[in-house]
Amino acid sequence: MTPLVTTDWLADHLDDPKVIICDCSFYLPNDPRSAAGLFAEARIPGSRFFDIDVIKDDATDLPHMLPSPEAFAAHMSRLGIANDATVVFYDQVGLFSAARGWWMMRVFGHDRAAVLDGGLPKWKAEGRPLEIKAPAVPQAAAFVPTARADLVRDVTAMKAIVTEGSALILDARPAGRFAGTAPEPRAGVRGGHMPGAHNIPFNQLLAADGTMLPPDQLRARFAAEGAGGDRPVVTSCGTGVTAAVLTLGLAVAGLPIGALYDGSWTEWGGRPDTAVEVASDAG
Repeated sequence: MTPLVTTDWLADHLDDPKVIICDCSFYLPNDPRSAAGLFAEARIPGSRFFDIDVIKDDATDLPHMLPSPEAFAAHMSRLGIANDATVVFYDQVGLFSAARGWWMMRVFGHDRAAVLDGGLPKWKAEGRPLEIKAPAVPQAAAFVPTARADLVRDVTAMKAIVTEGSALILDARPAGRFAGTAPEPRAGVRGGHMPGAHNIPFNQLLAADGTMLPPDQLRARFAAEGAGGDRPVVTSCGTGVTAAVLTLGLAVAGLPIGALYDGSWTEWGGRPDTAVEVASDAG
């Protein structure tokens, strides 16, 4: 399945029982908006709320880390997502956190997943239908996960990558946070970036209307940072959310998607045993 679907495609499949639509919205801690609250007010018809702050590892204080395969399967059952479903993710911003849901499905072996290009803003701008009544409770379904460890990196692996230069690290955070000149949204997290990392703020992969750039433009942007498909890539960001936008962009560009550092900068910048580089260090 293609990693992106258009609003036209989704409109044509609204009544397909095998197509499950999920609102995967998320807002940073310094943003007062409530993703769940806005979902309850209005949504694409038939949508379910894929809450990454619920579908997570409860054994760590790090935000929305991947759950175990068994826990993920239980959440998918609750959402009514079976292995034969086609799952389309969108978010309320356009293309911000929906890619995290898409990536999570891939991690657990489900390739029939895609992101709605342009998300809810594009859907609304086109005058398409919205559901404002209380969302229906999905009928439980059976989901059998198949974990793909090659799509995920942890802090131990990242330390080795930084030391050995064995992969290209692409950081999706804004330039100021990457440089260490702008504050992090979470307390106790240092500014800066992993030594050797390259910065591609996730919104540089998006057009003015919030849709993803065409494949040739994506390939050019990735190539500018040395990501041409001939070197392993690991994406990162603040908490593994917008890193997935870079991973999605790699897929749309026809490049190997590599892996994603799940703990991302909240883990790396919050530890005393990790090397941090800031703009002045980088020259």
